[in-house]
Amino acid sequence: MNSQPWKFTFVRDQKTKEKLSKVSWINTEKVLECDTLIVLSRIDNLEVFENQIKEELPEAAVKYYKETIKPKPESYIKPWFDKQVYLSLGILLSACAEMGIDSTPMEGLNPKDYDKILELDNYATLVAVAIGYRDEDDHNQPSKKTKSRLNLDDVVQTV
Repeated sequence: MNSQPWKFTFVRDQKTKEKLSKVSWINTEKVLECDTLIVLSRIDNLEVFENQIKEELPEAAVKYYKETIKPKPESYIKPWFDKQVYLSLGILLSACAEMGIDSTPMEGLNPKDYDKILELDNYATLVAVAIGYRDEDDHNQPSKKTKSRLNLDDVVQTV
């Protein structure tokens, strides 16, 4: 229905990145050293969402929401919003790769602290993505450090 229950906050300000880095658990270095940190949040206020779609979406989409989604409990609706944001995360990561921009998605952060630092009223942080261009000395490059992955046969099934 193209609901877009999200907000993307692009953080380039070093002072703000420093604040965020302190609540980014093991991702402190990534937050500090990236060119831009993109914080993906989902709308956290159903009334705000409903007003947004009423103003922005076609009547058929609003009807779909009212008949299919809204009757469900909030404990269903917000995770549905989360999934919408993660769909956009996939597109963001693909777009970065296509443009030759390195990206690192991170859930290793304290979402409530991110919300406070970024003053995200009516939104809740889900994930952040550090983007920039590769540092040739970065020890995490696949050519310098092999990634640990499960056996392909354990994660891919063909039916």
